[in-house]
Amino acid sequence: MLTNSNVQTCIFLLLWGWTMSTESRTQQRVKGVPELYKQGSPVFKRSPDITKSPLTKSEQLLRIDDHDFTMRPGFGGPAIPVGVDVQVESLDSISEVDMDFTMKLYLRHYWKDERLSFPSSNNQSMTFDGRLVKKIWVPDMFFVHSKRSFIHDTTTDNIMLRVQPDGKVLYSLRVTVTAMCNMDFSRFPLDTQSCSLEIESYAYTEDDLMLYWKNGNESLKTDDRISLSQFLIQEFHTTTRLAFYSSTGWYNRLYINFTLRRHIFFFLLQTYFPATLMVMLSWVSFWIDRRAAPARVPLGITTVLTMSTIITGVNASMPRVSYIKAVDIYLWVSFVFVFLSVLEYAAVNYLTTVQERKERKMREK
Repeated sequence: MLTNSNVQTCIFLLLWGWTMSTESRTQQRVKGVPELYKQGSPVFKRSPDITKSPLTKSEQLLRIDDHDFTMRPGFGGPAIPVGVDVQVESLDSISEVDMDFTMKLYLRHYWKDERLSFPSSNNQSMTFDGRLVKKIWVPDMFFVHSKRSFIHDTTTDNIMLRVQPDGKVLYSLRVTVTAMCNMDFSRFPLDTQSCSLEIESYAYTEDDLMLYWKNGNESLKTDDRISLSQFLIQEFHTTTRLAFYSSTGWYNRLYINFTLRRHIFFFLLQTYFPATLMVMLSWVSFWIDRRAAPARVPLGITTVLTMSTIITGVNASMPRVSYIKAVDIYLWVSFVFVFLSVLEYAAVNYLTTVQERKERKMREK
């Protein structure tokens, strides 16, 4: 017969054995878990996700509704400094006929707007796309003497806005611009052209906005792969000047200057070499018998028409300038030589005919 004390002892032993086996299985499972996922590891110590905090909107975090962003930062005080740097992605085309060039670039602005400062425990910046740009103040830059320009929008607007906790702002956009370039073709095709892209604030004079290159000449970066078929890009450099408008005042203007030297080899093959051959071909008629008119006349006319075609082709790809170009001098001198070869045959044929008539009359007498 089991007594009550024996029954209690058996129950205690059973519970103790079950507890020990459970702890043993738990320890075995913990040993199979990587250290990364144990309590107290860095994975479990993630920084709080600010997007899940009560301030879920960027407008609330930056307190956009608390300020009037139609006015520049520090309105009524000194001019706000706005630094600029540019990275030229490509120089797509140079048009002599339209006297312009097309450039693709990254345009970046730097300034400080304390109205956009926000508290941050880790001093990390916040990056936004173009949707926030319409709600805050940004510099109103435009390209002087530009014909066409646009911000790329594939797959979305290529605009980036980065805000530091202390209110420093980086505003970057990817732009393609076609701007005017005054060219001098008096030495064409041995010419060198100097073009510039000019950046300026549209509304803010130097009293409100101080525009400057952020790192001097180092503010302009270019892709090493930039090349043009007809030009050699000699140098890029930056300058800063003041521009005056009689109605509004003085404005800071930034210049991206670059120099282009034309490749001559294409024109040697397409213009100079054919023109030289036409002149030499016209001289062949000097060795043809003067009585062989069916051979000499077509040869002279063919060289004259070919020179006319070469001159027309060169001028078709050039603007209608009112001064003489270097290539015009060469082509028109060549044309004169060819034309004189035709006149030479006409003169020789006429003088020979007159001489033969005189000789015939002398024999008749």
